[in-house]
Amino acid sequence: LGLSRTEMRKICGKDIAMIFQEPMSSLNPVFTVGNQIAEVLCLHMGMSRKQARQRVLELLKEVGIPSPETKIDAYPNQLSGGQQQRVMIAMAIACEPKLLIADEPTTALDVTIQKQIIDLLESLRQRRQMSMLFITHDLALVGEIADQVIVMRHGEIREQGTAEQVLEQPKDVYTRALLYCRPQMSQRPYRLPVTSDFMRQENNILVEQSFDVSEIPERKRGLNGDEHIILEVKDLKKSFYSRKGLFGKEEFQAVKGVSFKLAKGKTLGLVGESGSGKTTVGLLLMRLHQASGGQALIEGKDILSLTEKEFAKYQRKIQIIFQNPYASLNPRFTIGQILLEPMQIHGIGKDDAERKQIALGLLERVNLPEQAYYRYPHEFSGGQRQRIAIARCLTLKPEILICDESVSALDVSVQAQVLNLLQDLQDEFGLSYIFISHDLSVVKYISDQVMVMNHGEVVEIANSDELYAHPQHDYTKRLLQAIPQGIQHVS
Repeated sequence: LGLSRTEMRKICGKDIAMIFQEPMSSLNPVFTVGNQIAEVLCLHMGMSRKQARQRVLELLKEVGIPSPETKIDAYPNQLSGGQQQRVMIAMAIACEPKLLIADEPTTALDVTIQKQIIDLLESLRQRRQMSMLFITHDLALVGEIADQVIVMRHGEIREQGTAEQVLEQPKDVYTRALLYCRPQMSQRPYRLPVTSDFMRQENNILVEQSFDVSEIPERKRGLNGDEHIILEVKDLKKSFYSRKGLFGKEEFQAVKGVSFKLAKGKTLGLVGESGSGKTTVGLLLMRLHQASGGQALIEGKDILSLTEKEFAKYQRKIQIIFQNPYASLNPRFTIGQILLEPMQIHGIGKDDAERKQIALGLLERVNLPEQAYYRYPHEFSGGQRQRIAIARCLTLKPEILICDESVSALDVSVQAQVLNLLQDLQDEFGLSYIFISHDLSVVKYISDQVMVMNHGEVVEIANSDELYAHPQHDYTKRLLQAIPQGIQHVS
């Protein structure tokens, strides 16, 4: 740490390398992936361009990139999320570092790609005798890949030891709280435990408090067949077109005849690998993409065929919570302005004074203080921003909320708080959710029914417990087998 910048440049990338969370932000969009990896080899290993290109081909093959001879000349945007992360890994291991730092390398990936990346990192570590520092908020992954575990809170180490010791017999109250916050495949408590259930702060000291998780009653999930249907989707289709040749166009079918029903006050989980079409379905229902065919019926009206003026009436009924609260809130607006804007557009409240009272009430409902009304998004944590995004949706009194990966970027303790909030709001207002996620444990916990998509098609749909216990389709079985099993139990 005391070295100069010049000395550190010799070490970083050669002896110590790093894989970042978001490969699309880390890779340069204007250079091919081959050139970006070759630059590392030329800089640190003194290779010629020809030697570097040959080595890049070997690296791409080693990290499992298909058709490396073609992909070496591809740009980052032409690769899938999993392939981009593999390119980042190839770049990191190019100079055979002694230490690889992996910072949330699988957070944005679906469960099957996540398993492939974890297996790849583990095989590279063993094959190259390389040390790895794996930073993550996914405790199940920790149990699968780590030999030693360190648990941190507010910049301090709370507990450290072997993975088995820390994850199966935790001594620190904060570690135990984190383990219990995570949804379990075998249980569905009425509400998820949160860290404040297990401990409280007194004079800057954490004090343990007694809390018995087994006393939380079970929450029943599932459909019995007589529910009121609030949304019916029939044969939904979406095609995208790319240029082929001088005048030709090539069609890509992102959504292929998807049909489903959403019951009032219930949650439909939507799962599938990246590129399966699940997010596109949500965007089509919000009319953020124009459907190529099909219907979406609310109160018997096909909202996809309405004019913009006619749709405004129904737009209030269906809202979306996006994955990234850092990008979905206007940084120039105060939270008050963010909450007032949709009410002003849709004529809710007789004046701004009444709208302010509605906004303050919603902030209280999502467990944020009144002072939040006057502050800006950058002053809040990720979990707090997601609560603000939820409050913004509630200003329009919707009946349907589309949650698009809305808790995937949050750590387990904050994730539990947001999931509890969503369930409380569903109980209170009778909201119906379409819950899109690649975290199958979370989907099982919150969903009454689960729909599995692959390559734009629905391959299976069933009650949550039934689908997880007795999957019928081979693709569903493959998804479930990829769920990390690192944590078996907490003693």
